[in-house]
Amino acid sequence: MNKKHNYNQKMNILYDHLELIDVPKIIGECEEKWFNQTLTKVNDSVVRLGIVEGDYHWHSHENEDEFFFVLSGQLFIDLEGTTIELNPNEGTTISKGVLHRPRAPKKTVMLMVETETIDPIGTENENI
Repeated sequence: MNKKHNYNQKMNILYDHLELIDVPKIIGECEEKWFNQTLTKVNDSVVRLGIVEGDYHWHSHENEDEFFFVLSGQLFIDLEGTTIELNPNEGTTISKGVLHRPRAPKKTVMLMVETETIDPIGTENENI
């Protein structure tokens, strides 16, 4: 659990290659408002499952892009001056260095693809 924020971010790789990835099981067991679990590694990137509700903090990743893809629910990604709305089966890539804040008004399940070394907390910016 992140100490400053109420996020449970599990960076361990849960499934090896050629192993069935059971997303419904993880969703069914999740009782937290902001939960990430790394599912698998693909070359130098990882695929993470996010089960989220509420607001994340404003942050950026100076050296990594992030891809978000919504499976269920609704995700808003606030940027400086605009907001991207993602509904089921929609995704977007946030470029490295772009200040952003994900938020979900209701329980949302999403996949994220990013480098294995990314710090999900990013570089925080609380001046927005």
